[in-house]
Amino acid sequence: MLYDFHTHTTLSDGELTPCELVRRAKATGYTAVALTDHVGLGSLARIIAELKEDRALIEAHWEIRVVVGVELTHVPAAAIAGLAKEARRLGAELVVVHGESPVEPVEPGTNLAAASCPGVDILAHPGLITPEVAEQAAANGVFLELSARGGHNEANGRIVVLGRKAGARFLVNSDAHAPGDLLDEKRALRVALGAGLTEEEAKAVLTAAPLELLTRLRSSPA
Repeated sequence: MLYDFHTHTTLSDGELTPCELVRRAKATGYTAVALTDHVGLGSLARIIAELKEDRALIEAHWEIRVVVGVELTHVPAAAIAGLAKEARRLGAELVVVHGESPVEPVEPGTNLAAASCPGVDILAHPGLITPEVAEQAAANGVFLELSARGGHNEANGRIVVLGRKAGARFLVNSDAHAPGDLLDEKRALRVALGAGLTEEEAKAVLTAAPLELLTRLRSSPA
């Protein structure tokens, strides 16, 4: 079974429409996929509404779980909690925060603000995280992403070392922007093992952790 909770469509900077991305994900063998386009305050309502419409069409005809989400991207760190709350109010099931990637000038403090917010589900490619960020993520149930995307994945090893010590949860995600970015089982496993997880840990991250997150989303008011 394949799960992916971080993808992008033509609603932000991806190459595929929501329907095409999901169709390709299903053909690849995905069990569930989240559509998490980049958003700020001005685009929240529009993107969530469009994704919800496409999700309704897709799930009426294809057997695949589609999660409507957003990725809060390059927003002020101090605004993350409020934006996560607004995303939920507008109907987002999943809130991802664009973390302090080693290859982008994300505002310092973004990782800690996201990890400290129970309204955030995933801290994406959080780069050179600190022990405090890992501890806050563990305490607030925020998953730390092990990214398959080039550049963003440069610090996966550090994320595993500090996250493991803190008891944080991990997810492997594609951060897909193009057809070739979608993961198959072998590549997802390579990302997990390459980050330093043991085979047993990798199995849990690729199967048990996604099911845990899906259960959380089903019980959410959104």
